Amino acid sequence: MSAFLSSLVVIPVILIANNLKQLEVGFIAALLSSIAWSYYNRTMVGYYDTDMLNIVLPSFLLWSLMLALRTKEDKYLLFTAFEIIIYRAWYPQSYSLEFAFFSLLFIFAIYQYFKKEDYKFTLTLLTFMMFAMMNLDGFIRLTVVLILFISLKKGFFEKYLYYLFGLSVILFFITGGFNPIWGKLKGYVFKDTISSTKDVLNLHFFTVMQTVREAGKIPFEVFANRISGHSATFLLSIVGYIWMTKKYPIMLLGLPLIGLGFLAYVGGLRFTIYAVPVLALGIAFLIVNIASYIENRLVQKLLIGFLSALILVPNILHVIDYKVPTVFVKDEVKVLDNLKHIANREDYVISWWDYGYPIRYYSDVKTLVDGGKHSGKVNFPVSYILTHDQIKSAKLARFDVEYTEKRFNFKNDSIEYNRTNIAQMTLDNGFNDVNDFLNSLEFEEIKLPKKTRDIYLYLPNRMMQIYPTVAKFSDIDVMSGKFIRKPLFLVSHRFTKQNENIIMIASGLKLILNLNKAVLRINKKDIKINSFIITQIDKNKKLHVNKQTFNPFSNIYVIYMKNYNQILVVDKDTFNSTYIQLFVLENYDKRYFEPIILTPYAKVFKLKV
Repeated sequence: MSAFLSSLVVIPVILIANNLKQLEVGFIAALLSSIAWSYYNRTMVGYYDTDMLNIVLPSFLLWSLMLALRTKEDKYLLFTAFEIIIYRAWYPQSYSLEFAFFSLLFIFAIYQYFKKEDYKFTLTLLTFMMFAMMNLDGFIRLTVVLILFISLKKGFFEKYLYYLFGLSVILFFITGGFNPIWGKLKGYVFKDTISSTKDVLNLHFFTVMQTVREAGKIPFEVFANRISGHSATFLLSIVGYIWMTKKYPIMLLGLPLIGLGFLAYVGGLRFTIYAVPVLALGIAFLIVNIASYIENRLVQKLLIGFLSALILVPNILHVIDYKVPTVFVKDEVKVLDNLKHIANREDYVISWWDYGYPIRYYSDVKTLVDGGKHSGKVNFPVSYILTHDQIKSAKLARFDVEYTEKRFNFKNDSIEYNRTNIAQMTLDNGFNDVNDFLNSLEFEEIKLPKKTRDIYLYLPNRMMQIYPTVAKFSDIDVMSGKFIRKPLFLVSHRFTKQNENIIMIASGLKLILNLNKAVLRINKKDIKINSFIITQIDKNKKLHVNKQTFNPFSNIYVIYMKNYNQILVVDKDTFNSTYIQLFVLENYDKRYFEPIILTPYAKVFKLKV
């Protein structure tokens, strides 16, 4: 699906160029846009994401808007509205781009008004767009658009044009049309570190956009390469686009796509994909029109072919070299496949959101978080479960699962539905402070919700690399928004033994572990260690743990995971976390957990409460 659907981008690209009587430009642009770095990365075979149509659909929208303004034919009003409705159905976050197109056309309508030009068709187009963009069910918007089109054909529309336009704008804002746009700007551009809820407790959570790589700022070279394949091609594409807009001002409609693509420079690499088709038209236009100055037809075609190949080569080489590993390796999938035969469909498996979709796919169970549901408020309890002690972890797991199930029975506009799980738990147990509720989990007096299903913890070795990120979401005091923990967690696969007792560890810092003195030297500063622990899995896949305690008052633990050839340096809180105790040491509290599947790649524990 991803390979087939994403390749359809060539159709609107060629249609746009053909409408400008620049078919050669469209052909070259189609070749480039379909294989550009970012476009290939996000639509390659095996990469299942909405991006397989996220550029195709707005490219068709750009085409219909261009044709609408150039021809002033009524059918393109309907095409434009249909494309907006379809785009929204496929990708709900399409609001921002649609609104950008609308804003640009609105500015054009104002320009026409002051220039004493006929602006009524533009205003009609804007009205159709706005009704199609409302934050209502797609079938309702489709019905409204069809009624508008019929009234247009019957001659009723023009009489009430201004009223209809005003009504469309009012309904757009009343239905909350601008809210998703502002939400995306806050998430990707302004990037608030802490978000707060508007309920009675006014809780604060760490925002996920601070941790998603695709939302991070990127260097210019990466930015340019992802759009055009090479920095030189990128800069020439801009020159070509400017030249193209000078000759065909209608191409200014491509600015929203370019603007969203350029947002990648501050908002994250995922946005580069939007600028690909328009700038591909830019470089193609530059190539064809430079060659047009050559009178010899054969030389002209050879030059076009040579320059086209030149801009394609970096992208083709990237496609050849771009090898992406699978989400899980075979042995990890075996764990989840085995779990499928143990757990029921209504049971929950708790793990980090990165693994949510694969867990559901392979084990046919429910999860609390996944690739589409991982905001700070839902990540907080999952992070807490994985990175805090076993007693609190087990009890909070039961609370979060049962409260998640309860939420399905609430109406969308109810107070309970819009209140976070952690807030509802706190209030239901007679507390007004989440910290008091979380602390109460240590005591027997806390009454757990009625058990309705089993809960499992899926703990993979691969989570070791992102543990600090996982912990970040619950290291915050949700009442104040201030971070209360800065856990020490260092993992290294690179180390050497200088002699029997001293180990060099390279993990961003230069660390020296001296077992004779029981100290860890970090940047020339010696810190006493609590314990040195060696874990080893024998041929029967049984874990053996050898622990040497040096200073029981120290806060630092060093763990050598022999089979993994990795060393962990952690503080006491991290050492006592559910993830470290269960996965690394298999030291589970028998009152709360029981092992179900134990492998070097991933371990599954069942909750007993």
